[in-house]
Amino acid sequence: MTSANPGSTRAGHFVRQPAGFTAFVPAPLPPSPPLILDDVMLGLLSDAGMALGRLDGVTETLPNPSLFVAMYVRREAVLSSQIEGTESTLEDILEYELDAKGRELPRDIEEVVNYVSAMNYGIDRLDTLPLSLRLIREIHAELLRDVRGSDRRPGEFRSSQNWIGPPGATIAQATFVPPTVEDMKDALDNFEKFMHNESQLPLLLHVGLAHAQFETIHPFLDGNGRVGRLLITFLLYHRNALRRPLLYLSHYFRSKRAEYYDRLTAIREEGHWEGWLKFFLGGVLETAREAVETARAIVLLRAEHEMLLRDNGVGITGLNLLNLLFDSPLVTVARVSERLEISYGTANSLIGQFVALGMLQETTGQKRNRRFSYGQYLALFEDDETPVVQEESEATETPGGKQLA
Repeated sequence: MTSANPGSTRAGHFVRQPAGFTAFVPAPLPPSPPLILDDVMLGLLSDAGMALGRLDGVTETLPNPSLFVAMYVRREAVLSSQIEGTESTLEDILEYELDAKGRELPRDIEEVVNYVSAMNYGIDRLDTLPLSLRLIREIHAELLRDVRGSDRRPGEFRSSQNWIGPPGATIAQATFVPPTVEDMKDALDNFEKFMHNESQLPLLLHVGLAHAQFETIHPFLDGNGRVGRLLITFLLYHRNALRRPLLYLSHYFRSKRAEYYDRLTAIREEGHWEGWLKFFLGGVLETAREAVETARAIVLLRAEHEMLLRDNGVGITGLNLLNLLFDSPLVTVARVSERLEISYGTANSLIGQFVALGMLQETTGQKRNRRFSYGQYLALFEDDETPVVQEESEATETPGGKQLA
């Protein structure tokens, strides 16, 4: 059953349905009674806000901040997709970008590629469309385009009941059942109004509430987790807390998966919004600090390698290759030749110089179709890639029976 003690909390209430299951109906935001802003909450709110400000400032010191953003988007795509059970790595997505017809890659690499597309699409679309249910649907359509879940109404809110539970679980065995379709529609209407209300709460509390509420409503048949994590970044960018979309919490949520789910459950069953928000603010603080350190490390790495090239008499073409590597840290001779508009022989010689200086490493061990990695740069974005054990999945009833997401 959804809850051992179905009842009402300040976050909503559980309702027994005629079909025998108990679904949760979320209360409108902001919470009532209002949030308790104790000293711990206020301290975290202040620290997280200052960390965001430092992140926004330090990225402007980078020679090309857009390249830093592009790498972070790729990293987030990999980590967010791994939470949903994919096996692709950052190197896989770079190889896909280098040559989609290259070596055999994980089947789910296109899901990660779609995540990058959905993020970039959403950021571009915010220039012409406010953050709204319409934009959320459009992002969802990009996310599921031609990949697993593409048969589960991409870009459309669900018209049937879904639930969350262990793989293969029935609705009676679910750990959580979101609102029914009719209750979902009311909840989404309230959710959109809350997204547009910019006057009541500090921004980071607003964003934390919005993410948790979206996950509770669970309006899609598949992809709710990924869209909910994207929503965090979109809200911060949309409200000008960040001039660039640079805060991604998937690594934090992934490393603290059990606590993440426990905090969401405590909202629904106990109305404990404060516990969730402290957890969320801790994630913003930790993630922003890590991103600041990464940006500083990039500045130092670039300066070190520019000096190394000059000291060894590598000319302007070498500096151009270094610039390329901060955009595409995995290259081939053919790609360098094409991007720098130099001959294949010159590109091969230049890469050889970078290898001799320890700046590039050949990764295939072959004499043909070689790939070269800018390993010191990639290492700044790599995480523990231990496979995630899929403890929960999304499911829904269809005319043909139960489907698992």
